Amino acid sequence: MQSFSSPITPEIIEIAVDYSQYRKMIDELLALNQTTGSNHAEVMLQHTRMNVQRMNRIDKHVDLLPELTQLILENKRPMIWLVLTEAWCGDAAQNIPLFAKLANIQPNIRVRFILRDENPEIMDQFLTRSTRSIPKVVALDASSYAVLGQWGPRPAELGALVTQLKESGMSHDDYILEAHKWYGSNKTLALQKELVAEIPAWTAN
Repeated sequence: MQSFSSPITPEIIEIAVDYSQYRKMIDELLALNQTTGSNHAEVMLQHTRMNVQRMNRIDKHVDLLPELTQLILENKRPMIWLVLTEAWCGDAAQNIPLFAKLANIQPNIRVRFILRDENPEIMDQFLTRSTRSIPKVVALDASSYAVLGQWGPRPAELGALVTQLKESGMSHDDYILEAHKWYGSNKTLALQKELVAEIPAWTAN
């Protein structure tokens, strides 16, 4: 049996779902007045419903940068992009549709999704400043599952803004609102530019 140095095993990939399955799971949970995880409070359901709208908007209306499109189309390395996420997470909803869109134009790339709270042993390998921040996208070699790189939980430009707003004393609800205003005006542009810079290192590793 092959020995895996990566924290990602074939069993993890086996239970992971694709984007359409992830979206279907969320819809089915909402029909039962539930979301992912164990907290099904109304506020969590509201977050999840709003996230469905956000993902729908990005699916339909975001255009890919020509340089990112070219980079993805020219990729010859088979990869799996494993995404740790939850349906109620606003940052996840604003970012993960782009990864799915990129995989749709490149058969060498598969995007798969697992839930953070069901996979703490995986999440704890990819912490952000000691926190289980999501989404976290882990780029894997499709054959060995070696970790090639990672991204998340939000574009660096927004991360800097959120830090600034926190340090100013702004309340949690208010800085989250400002973050989503930023997402709405940025339209994934910052994320796409980051991926133009990051993906060559993933394919070269």
